[in-house]
Amino acid sequence: MTARPAAVLWDMDGTLLDSEKLWDIAMRELAWRHDRELTAEIRHTFIGAAGPDSLRLLFAGIGVEPTPEAMHAAAEFIEHRVSELMTGPIPWRPGAKDALGLVQEAGLKSALVTNTKRSLAEFGLDTLGRDFFDVSVCGDEVAQGKPAPDVYLRAAELLGVDPRACVAVEDSPTGTRSAHAAGCAVLVIPCEIPVPAGPGRTFRDSLIGLTIADLEHALTQRD
Repeated sequence: MTARPAAVLWDMDGTLLDSEKLWDIAMRELAWRHDRELTAEIRHTFIGAAGPDSLRLLFAGIGVEPTPEAMHAAAEFIEHRVSELMTGPIPWRPGAKDALGLVQEAGLKSALVTNTKRSLAEFGLDTLGRDFFDVSVCGDEVAQGKPAPDVYLRAAELLGVDPRACVAVEDSPTGTRSAHAAGCAVLVIPCEIPVPAGPGRTFRDSLIGLTIADLEHALTQRD
């Protein structure tokens, strides 16, 4: 008999919520504040990255020196602008709400595991509903955000489960590397950019029609 996952660990932006487009607006506006243009190529370098890493990659891409003053001003602008954009309902990714309900009804433990800082992730939780998750872990609550494994390891610790018995659901290369480094099996639902194939990774086009059997299968693919 195929074992069920001990828990399902969900990424937020681009996986459950179609919120990467909101971050895109804010980052483009930040680039414009420096009289620069944010190209798709530059944008793709920091999808899924933690906030400070995203800003460093943005500055490198648009050719602006990341001085402490510039980084501080940029972080304040992004938090303010994304807060504005996330006020009110955020669009769901296809099939995401049903997938959360499926896991909840099956009695599996569930965690939200995001690189987004807590103050902004709370806007996402307003749309998602906190009852779907036993715990949530944000990028500013661990030593290092994704692609380091810290957020996934912390979520497994809070749930009291072995990360190697968990399935992480991710949309980005950065998040996928993080979950894999933590020892999780990874179910990849690409959103903005492709995720390369690799050990321990199972792919679906969307969360529409997700089943418990899909999660069990993903667990068997963990290397």
